Amino acid sequence: MIFGQTLGKFLKKLLLSIMGVVMPIYIYESVTIEGVFAGMLKGLGEWIFPLYAYGEEEVPSVHRTDSIELEYLYYDELTHMMEEENGELVAESVKVELVAIDPERTQSTVEERVGVFTPHTRQYITNLDAFADYDAITKHFYIVDDVTSVGEGEINYKELLERDLSISKEGEAPQILLYHTHSQEGFADSVPGDDNTTIMGVGAYLASVLQNTYGYKVLHHLGKYDVESRDNAYARSLPEIKQLLDENPSIQVVIDLHRDGINEANGKLMTQVDGRDTAKFMFFNGISKTNSQGQIDYLPNPNLQDNLAFSLQMKLKADEYYPGVARKNYINGYRYNMHLKARTILIELGAQNNTFGEAINACDILAHLLDMVLTGQ
Repeated sequence: MIFGQTLGKFLKKLLLSIMGVVMPIYIYESVTIEGVFAGMLKGLGEWIFPLYAYGEEEVPSVHRTDSIELEYLYYDELTHMMEEENGELVAESVKVELVAIDPERTQSTVEERVGVFTPHTRQYITNLDAFADYDAITKHFYIVDDVTSVGEGEINYKELLERDLSISKEGEAPQILLYHTHSQEGFADSVPGDDNTTIMGVGAYLASVLQNTYGYKVLHHLGKYDVESRDNAYARSLPEIKQLLDENPSIQVVIDLHRDGINEANGKLMTQVDGRDTAKFMFFNGISKTNSQGQIDYLPNPNLQDNLAFSLQMKLKADEYYPGVARKNYINGYRYNMHLKARTILIELGAQNNTFGEAINACDILAHLLDMVLTGQ
């Protein structure tokens, strides 16, 4: 049985590798010949030595396929996501631990490393009519987790792309809330105990660019909900985020900024934009629906279509202005606190093997994309 499983994995890798060279439009990522042969050799080794390969996967995993790269989200992480919104948890009030994120320090630290950013003009025009059918366009833009499914008609691309998500920059009250459900996510060169070098420091930089370059008023919330454990972080953050929105009715945009976690054997989520090493990013949606439960009534999201419109418009802008930097949008089955505002977006920026500077470089692009979508460009 083990031989049969590994043979199947090898053949699948071989097919994906060939497709990556012959039909890159379907793979939708740049693939090097060296990378293709490395993947083929690894697959061959797993076929010849199946017990060795089997031993590497002691922790059961949920398979996520992003182009030709195979990424793994371990079951303990996925289970935590599910438990956080399983309808049985009572979100108790938590003491928010604030940290001294210093935007000026973050700015000065990265200026020496990342160079000058110049916003792109439009590089490509995506012709959605060129896709043969609903499945083709879905596969072009999305990865759908095995826990859920998206059927024909559930995502109306034309309608989502036509939605007006623009907001006004006028006034002194905050218009954007930026926070981190998982505040403890760091990078390859993060300094232990220094939040300025983790996803929170990246968030401080993104907030400063949105404010200083594009003129938005940004509230960067520094609450920590995953210090002792990632379990139930979404349930712990929910009452605090609701309170912030109640206290600041001017807020129209909510950004939950994360750093992804991948199988490092598959390389690095990094590309170059104008000579700058830049972490790739991904927009994430929860649709309150699983294959086992169907529509999850206890996790209603009246803002789901606006959430989907926000992430899809961001993805399309990224593809047209900065091709290769945005991974396919990811769809999972739960809600992830995205129901609180229409313009809510969850961003997975880079991974654990990216550097802090690579993540900072991506923020310049993210801020430009956000401004284009939020001004209706």
